[in-house]
Amino acid sequence: MVQIPITLTEVLILAAILFSISVAGIFLNRKNLIILLMAIELMLLSVNMNFIAFSYFMDDLAGQVFVFFILTVAAAEAAIGLAILVVLFRNKRTINVEDLNEMKG
Repeated sequence: MVQIPITLTEVLILAAILFSISVAGIFLNRKNLIILLMAIELMLLSVNMNFIAFSYFMDDLAGQVFVFFILTVAAAEAAIGLAILVVLFRNKRTINVEDLNEMKG
């Protein structure tokens, strides 16, 4: 079986495409909080891909250590964000960002 090596450029292009999709998801969809949270997670995933790619191609483990910290922060952000989302849905019966604008103090 012939293996085709993946270059650093290809990984960086894929990460840039993922990052662009997540930015587009944030700016184009400002109504649904779940999709906004998923776009933020996709953005963190693309940053992780960059860290892993540079770590692999430079033979340095520092990038992979940063990925563990980013994954920890992403997991905490997802858990807290979904918990807040559940509480807001119970109170307001909606997850639309425009309807949550009434909560300003």
